[in-house]
Amino acid sequence: MQKVMTAEQVKAQFHSKGITVTAWAEEHGFKTSYVYAVLNGRMKGRFGTAHEIAVALGLKAKVQAA
Repeated sequence: MQKVMTAEQVKAQFHSKGITVTAWAEEHGFKTSYVYAVLNGRMKGRFGTAHEIAVALGLKAKVQAA
């Protein structure tokens, strides 16, 4: 089971590993502005790309198909 983290935990993990949000976004094929929006709570990550970002960041658990 995937561990779900808070946005602050994700930011701390990036900082401790020396990863920038921009580098992470480019590596995963997302727009940097969207990643910042998800991390800062402007996009809730309920649907579409925002949801994909939230799952990739570890903010939400990956939904298993039934």
